[in-house]
Amino acid sequence: MGGNQQAVKGQKQAESLEGVLERITFYNEENGFLIGKLKGQTKTAEIAVVGKAPKVQCGETLLLTGSWTTHPKHGRQFSFTSFESKLPASAYGIRKYLASGLIHGIGKTYANKIVDHFGADTLRVISEESGRLKEIEGIGKLRAKSIKEAWEEQKTVREVMMFLQTYGVTDALCLRLVRKYGNSAKTILETDPYRIIREVKGIGFKTADKIALNLGLASNGPARIDAGILHTLQESEDEGHTHTERRELALKAADLLEADTKDVENRIDALMLEEELVTSKPDWLQNPVCARAEETIVCCLHNQSKSDSSLPPIQVEKAIEWAQEKAGFAFADQQAEAVRQALQSKISILTGGPGTGKTTILRALVSILRAKKTKILLAAPTGRAARRMAESCSHFAQTVHRLLKFDPSQGGFTQNEQNPLICDFVIMDEASMLDLRLAAALIRSLPPKAHLLLVGDADQLPSVGSGNVLKDLIQCELFQVTRLAVTFRQAENSGIVGLAHGILAGKGSPPPPVDSLSEINPQHDVHFVRALTPEDCVSAVTRLSKNIIPKKFFIDPKNELQILAPLHRGIGGIGNLNDQLRDALNPTGATQVIGSLLFREGDKVIQTRNNYDKDVFNGDMGIIDSVDTLNGKVEIDFEGKKVSYQRMEITDLQPAYAISVHKSQGSEYPVVIFPILKQHFMMLQRNLVYTGLTRAKKKVIFVGDPAAYAMAIRNDKTLERKTDLIRKIIEYKGH
Repeated sequence: MGGNQQAVKGQKQAESLEGVLERITFYNEENGFLIGKLKGQTKTAEIAVVGKAPKVQCGETLLLTGSWTTHPKHGRQFSFTSFESKLPASAYGIRKYLASGLIHGIGKTYANKIVDHFGADTLRVISEESGRLKEIEGIGKLRAKSIKEAWEEQKTVREVMMFLQTYGVTDALCLRLVRKYGNSAKTILETDPYRIIREVKGIGFKTADKIALNLGLASNGPARIDAGILHTLQESEDEGHTHTERRELALKAADLLEADTKDVENRIDALMLEEELVTSKPDWLQNPVCARAEETIVCCLHNQSKSDSSLPPIQVEKAIEWAQEKAGFAFADQQAEAVRQALQSKISILTGGPGTGKTTILRALVSILRAKKTKILLAAPTGRAARRMAESCSHFAQTVHRLLKFDPSQGGFTQNEQNPLICDFVIMDEASMLDLRLAAALIRSLPPKAHLLLVGDADQLPSVGSGNVLKDLIQCELFQVTRLAVTFRQAENSGIVGLAHGILAGKGSPPPPVDSLSEINPQHDVHFVRALTPEDCVSAVTRLSKNIIPKKFFIDPKNELQILAPLHRGIGGIGNLNDQLRDALNPTGATQVIGSLLFREGDKVIQTRNNYDKDVFNGDMGIIDSVDTLNGKVEIDFEGKKVSYQRMEITDLQPAYAISVHKSQGSEYPVVIFPILKQHFMMLQRNLVYTGLTRAKKKVIFVGDPAAYAMAIRNDKTLERKTDLIRKIIEYKGH
């Protein structure tokens, strides 16, 4: 007896608890962790329950398994480790269930009307006789159909959620799976989990692999090894490379899979036979999409340069004189040459840093072409860059995605070689942001006789996506390139421009640092505030944003200030900065919690992926106009355009008081704050600081350690991207 007592000492026997979920006081979308109130079968009082229960809703009957615990603040509660859920059977439970906003088209009002009419039979009616919903006043044929579809989708999502709850898959990703595969989602996950890596954005190899191994799929099976190889290649692309050396790919994939390198090598051969991998050189392997994109650029640019021009006859020198008279000043030799090359060459490139006159050239070129009644198209990678271009050139400009008309149903652009753009001249600004695939899409859409001018600063950060197109096209030396190196008089007095050119020259001295925010002189446009620890840095950035900048610079911190940080994590990272700045600049308002992220009415947010249905794109920034906490909706004001987001869509948004330097490309802000610390050492590179600095139109404030700044300026050895575009262009030219 004593032995048995000793064996069970300290252990809690599992208990069961059943009841109706009355309230959800907290829910984490990322992991399904729930804090709620349960009304037990034998007790009228609500019981506090905590545990992971993905996708449950108020009104459901839950059977929980766990143990009673005592929280130091909240008292006695039931902590569960597993659960079973049943749809509500009583009118009371159904009413609560439907009023939760679970089913699109049914809010609290309609939930009451439907349950009042159908009682405990409500859910069966929705599922099996949805046409009867028209018996309810206000529900017509379309609303009844919508309710039925939403109900079926929820059932499928729930089934998938229950299946995936142990794999760390978020609600948002579950919804994407269901929208992609419908009722087949669970079957596909059970039979071919690696498929979802290729077909569903946001699900990576590790998640799919965890599902596969738990299902008992062989760890050395071809499907797993193939997925590991392609994942490793994708990781290389994510770093900006367009190809990977075969041996490197095999070793990295074998390490990931904990597999024999020979097995991996054999599957590489198999994937090459299946054309899932292609060779650019004997030992270079590429994704076929990357290979086709490079070949498209090479072939189309060659054909473009050899074709006749659709421009009407232009007396170039007279046109330049006319443009100078119109502008009211004489162009510098480099500026005149840039206009000349653009008019005379089918393919030309204009590159230069801030203050070197790129805008003057574009304005002159557009004026000449408009006077000749040619069809001009202006484009940029981001909405902000397009708007800035339109303002400076007094001509309509748009994003590349809008220009090429992306069709979500086909997963591609409608403007292509079969359906080219109608134009004589295309000017592409911020061309350093064009990744390989987007550049290929743009170039293949050009009519053969059109001119193309690529404009960009080759010293900025390269594109987020793979490739280094602008730099490669410059370095191949086969196209007309105008390099602007002279800073013009109007920019000479700019501390920002002067510092930018100093950075490119490798001068590591920042502006003289000040130790107190009170020492900041509003007359200067470049500042450095010394803050040696992450805590001091965040404190200084917060005080600057809340007090100093609005009062001394008369700047609206939400709309005219942008914090650009090198890293996402850590005390001095983007995540913590956003938390602190939200509390400082927007402390009150209706709030929506999605996973680990909090969104508050009045918050500044950024879109993180292209959404063609909503016509918002990666990098678009807006302000949360309203938060519907009951139905889990938010409405965003994107500079005058109102866009609604459902609960599952909000994960496409991130707080944007602070963003990464990469996200800022193509944008300009009146004032920029740039935290820079030694803790950021992994990202401290010359082109990062240069890019962040040149986003500021009026003022920039560095906050951090002067030694970290000097470290960054000395580091000009940025990761060289492995691309094959230059070789292919030169070889094609040789043929």
